[in-house]
This record gives sequence, structure tokens and C-alpha cells, in this order.
Amino acid sequence: MTRKMWGFIPVLNCSQLLSFCPPQSRPSVIRIATPDLRENSLQRTMSDQAFVTLATNDSYAKGAMVLGQSLRKHNTTKKLVALIGPHVAEPCRDALGSIFDEVCVVDVVDSGDVAHLALMKRPDLGVTFTKLHCWTLTHYSKCVFMDADTLVLSNIDELFEREELSAAPDPGWPDCFNSGVFVFRPSNETHEKLLAFCGEKGSFDGGDQGVLNSFFNTWATADISKHLPFIYNLSSVSIYSYLPAFKEYGRNAKVVHFLGKVKPWNYSYDAQKGEVRGHALTPDQGQLHPDYLLLWWQLYSKSVMPVLQQAYGETPFNSGLTEESENGQLQEDVSAQPEASAPPPQKVSSEVRKQRWEAGQIDYMGDDSFANIERKLDSFLK
Repeated sequence: MTRKMWGFIPVLNCSQLLSFCPPQSRPSVIRIATPDLRENSLQRTMSDQAFVTLATNDSYAKGAMVLGQSLRKHNTTKKLVALIGPHVAEPCRDALGSIFDEVCVVDVVDSGDVAHLALMKRPDLGVTFTKLHCWTLTHYSKCVFMDADTLVLSNIDELFEREELSAAPDPGWPDCFNSGVFVFRPSNETHEKLLAFCGEKGSFDGGDQGVLNSFFNTWATADISKHLPFIYNLSSVSIYSYLPAFKEYGRNAKVVHFLGKVKPWNYSYDAQKGEVRGHALTPDQGQLHPDYLLLWWQLYSKSVMPVLQQAYGETPFNSGLTEESENGQLQEDVSAQPEASAPPPQKVSSEVRKQRWEAGQIDYMGDDSFANIERKLDSFLK
């Protein structure tokens, strides 16, 4: 993208500045024509509605591929669109192109659109601006945005019966919606308003969720039909905060969202044993539900790895899967493993565990693991 250098910026408000912003300094979208490699492509229903996701690097591209294959697996009739940053490697782009109907390269605004960000005076919101590109997909009448760290568990095409902006409550503050899954109508007008709003108001949480909640600020009170049930955006880490509810309603979950610092692709997977190799977690990183984590890796191993292998060819890449050495021993990605020399955790009293739990210092991999909590709860419910 051609960059404009602005030698002088008059003292104007953000809305006025936007009106003077030349088209070439605005975020650009380059659509990649990709061959349809799916055998059942002719059976798909053509539609002007689409599921949209975003990947700004190769790791999130893998997540997007799993999301796309999970939507395909559950027979969606909608188009699939992937917005990707310019730093996503060519093989990953090719792999995405074999899963998604449309792959669009969008400028990562904090590096590719310096002039625009200078006008907006909000360089900290670069990735947020990138996500807002989804409103420029005006050749679709309605879309559902899904973060690349989500996984579809059943067909969710019924979401297109909802209106903008429909979303599920955030587990941390239910009067805010979580922006990992939301229904929207592409509109250049809305896109311009969102950009102007970002420049004037910023984001109360530093990301897209803060911007969108402030912009669509009547979500909590105006129209209950725009409140998606939590099963459409089930936070995998929130399961631990209300385990009885998960035991009662979890079987109805349609979308799981791997919130937190540690993502499924940060683990490794033993395909022969069908086991996910654990990550060294600290209490503030959270713990992903093992069943959903295993589902992610099973789908990755079966439906994404073959696509990546074809795209990369002879070029090596980090697959996340364990491999056999010449002597038949499994070689694991040691970077995803806890330090072998780490001392075993010391046993603590129930009182100390309670104090640590209340302080948010939860031993997800030990005494406070999901299995132990579930076992304790079952003993009370019998």
C-alpha cells in the first residue's frame, strides 16, 4: 500500500480529519482469488451471508483453519471469509484458501496505514482497527464474526436470523457483550463511524471489545433478542467459575471460545495416543477444558494438517504434532512442555487453598483441576 507522508496537520477534530483523508491512505483490502479445492464445493449453497474471521499471524491462521473446518464439518450453508494480515506466510494463505471461500489481505493498521493512524492519533488501537475491516465486506448482506480461537460444535446457521449487533454476554462483565462472536451487517457508513468513534473515544479496555461495547452501547438494555445465549460463545475458562451450570447446560454448547493467554496451538499433540501434551501454566493463564482442547486438536490433526502439508510441501514448519524418530521414539516439542527439573508442587492445607482460590491463584493443573473439582461436586450432589 502506498503511504502518504503528511507534513502538516491542521488543528481539526477527528471527524473533520477523516473527511480530508485521501482514499489511498485508508485501510486497503486485497482479495485473493483462490481455487476451490473442496470435493463437495458444488453442493454448497451459494449465499450473500458469511462467517468471517481474522488472523494476523501464522498461529492464529491455524486457529482460523480449525474454525473453518469445524463450520464445514457441521454443514454450514454460508460462505466463509478469512481476513488476514500481510505477515501471514504464503503457505498459510494457500491453506486458508482451500478451506475458505474468500481470503482477504487487510492492512494491519498499526503498521500498514501510518497516515491514517496519525490522523486518528490512536496507534495503540491498530489491531482493533484491523478487526473493524469486517464492516467493509459490503458484498455480503449479513455476517457473523468469529474469533480465530473459537470452535464450532454444531450447526449455527440460525445466527443469521439475528440482527446487528447480536452477541453473547462476556463472562467477566455480563452487561458487556463478548466480541468473539457477533452478528453484524457490513456497511461502509458504519465502518467510517466506527473509525471516527475510535479516534474520539478510544477503547476502555484497549481492544475491539471496548470500542464495540461503547459504540453499540444499548446492547445491555434495548433489545433482549440481540442477547445471544451463552452456548454460542462458551468461554472455556469460565467453566470453572460456575461448574454446576456447566454440568447442567454444557451439553448444549454450540461454540466454545478459548479465551486467555494460552491457546490450543500453544500445546502439542500426540496423534498416535490421541493425547494433548500439557503446557506449563501459571495461575493467571487459565486452563482450557480438556475435552474441548482435545476436540480442537483432533480436528486440526485430521482436517487441517493434510492441508498444511500440501501447502508447505518440502518446507518444514511447526506442526505441533509429535513425530517418530528413527528408533521409533516419539519426539515432542519440548518448548510446549514444563521444565523437567521443576520441583513437584508442595501439598498445601485446605485453608491455604481456599485463600489462594479467593485471591485468584488457582492450581488448574493440580488440586484445583477440572477433574478434582468435578469429583468433589459429584460427591455433594449425590
